[in-house]
Amino acid sequence: MLLQTILNYVEKNKSFVYKSVRFVDQPTGREVEVTIVERSNSRPICSGCRQPRPRYDRLAPRRFEYVPIWQIGVFFVYAMRRVDCPECGVTVEEVPWCQGKQTQTRTYQWFLAKWAKRMNWQETARVFRTSWQSVFKAVKNAVFWGIVHDVWSDVRTLGVDEIAWRKGHSYLTLVYQLDEGRKRLLWIGEGREKETLDKFFNCLGPEQSQKVDFVCSDMLSAYLEVIARRAESAVHVLDRFHIMKLMNTAIDDVRRAEVKQRERDGFDPVLKNSRWCLLKRPENRTRKQTVKMKELLRYNLQSVKAHLQREDFQQFWEYKSPAWAGKFLDEWCTRSLRTNLEPMKKVARTLREHRELILNWFKAEGKLSAGTVEGFNNKAKLTMRKAYGYKSLETAQIALYHTLSALPEPEFTHEFW
Repeated sequence: MLLQTILNYVEKNKSFVYKSVRFVDQPTGREVEVTIVERSNSRPICSGCRQPRPRYDRLAPRRFEYVPIWQIGVFFVYAMRRVDCPECGVTVEEVPWCQGKQTQTRTYQWFLAKWAKRMNWQETARVFRTSWQSVFKAVKNAVFWGIVHDVWSDVRTLGVDEIAWRKGHSYLTLVYQLDEGRKRLLWIGEGREKETLDKFFNCLGPEQSQKVDFVCSDMLSAYLEVIARRAESAVHVLDRFHIMKLMNTAIDDVRRAEVKQRERDGFDPVLKNSRWCLLKRPENRTRKQTVKMKELLRYNLQSVKAHLQREDFQQFWEYKSPAWAGKFLDEWCTRSLRTNLEPMKKVARTLREHRELILNWFKAEGKLSAGTVEGFNNKAKLTMRKAYGYKSLETAQIALYHTLSALPEPEFTHEFW
């Protein structure tokens, strides 16, 4: 079977013919060149208005990189025609296998972009004997094509959170779609201010914003204000994950302060290696941590009191009625404010301040959780860590969209793996 026959099956281009195939020796190794010619009865297409136009002249042959075969580089060779267009002037023709002045075929770019999801970009470039810049261009084109053809009309549930993407308090605001059967990254913005999230809702549009049923976020005041203003009809949920994370931070603060105090007073370091046995739920502790917890319960420790307060609060999530849950929340906050544990008192004041948003968790019937958001955030951090960090915001955004957004892709005659 001739290579032209295979190419006509996997990469058939209307109005063009694969004329000949030959081996050429290059400094990087042996390559295959496939000469392409236009059909005798075809007219070139203007790259500006995309209409058939008369030929003006012909340029020198150009090489277009295609998907390698058996680790042998394949290049299309074609002498581009220029057209005399009454609307666009003298322009280079449009060809179906490539766009503009790029030297990679569309098929090869999508081939690299798919592999760049499985491996980091540098490794993809090494395996396929190309450059990091070539892989980046391929991924960038794939992301831009996907964003243009993406549809947000089915978005009903949103998750909003921020991650640090480089040193110096540089944050990215990430907005996720959390609908059942459709969980993905929707949008990335620089910073975590009100203006940042406003840009997302500008992209979403006022009509689609009113169709959002649920929004899940943390307690960042900028997010709370924008969501209340731009998604008025949505139920805004401060969910279980962020609240329990707040309590765990408070328990850790109590433990650290108590460790320092006991050292100053000359007491035994009973709190040594106790962090995780205090932060974990009883069913998640190891045997060693369980033994350590039993030892701590014999002492009158502030850390243990804070831990027991958190365990008492776990009953809150077992309620079905928002009214009874609200009553329990009020009583728990009152008890916490009467203790001498300042970090836990701070948590109680925070819960009182956001009482209505916390009770919205029951309106969502407990189905909406920021645990999914945190899972996506971990994947986002891993994506950036695999590249040892990205120097530019554009590169970081493209990598995250490519990995987490489940963007649409064009249909091909043949799928390369």
